[in-house]
Amino acid sequence: MADRSTQIMIKPIGWVKSRVKETPKPGYDWRAVASEIVVDSSLAAAIDGLERSSHIIVIYWMHQAADPAKMALKVRYRGDPELPLVGLFASRSPYRPNPLGQKVVRLLRLQGNVLQVEGLDAVDGTPVIDIKPYIPGYDSVGDARVPPWSDSK
Repeated sequence: MADRSTQIMIKPIGWVKSRVKETPKPGYDWRAVASEIVVDSSLAAAIDGLERSSHIIVIYWMHQAADPAKMALKVRYRGDPELPLVGLFASRSPYRPNPLGQKVVRLLRLQGNVLQVEGLDAVDGTPVIDIKPYIPGYDSVGDARVPPWSDSK
């Protein structure tokens, strides 16, 4: 097994174009935010057929959260002092050892190497690591349990 000094190289497959330029405060409603994912032109053929899906999974690098000084091993949900302190991996804090984000978004349109999406919680210039079709049989969990202080946003 490798130790924590092992390096993994990840190359972006594309970039986010969005009207949201800076990371907003916790609780920002991303659901109606329209943005684009511009896939590297050398990979354009890799998105053929994706337009048959109404939703896709986007995995991205939260580059504005890549500040080790802001990472804490214990956090409060949305920074709310009324909520319990939990471990970083029990939270959705963007400040992580590897600031990967993952979001299921609505695919509005696919034109050339540009995907128009809705609901992507990533700012302008965010590197996109991978895109996958959302398949309910694989990706939906009907009996999921969550802490009482979390919500579905």
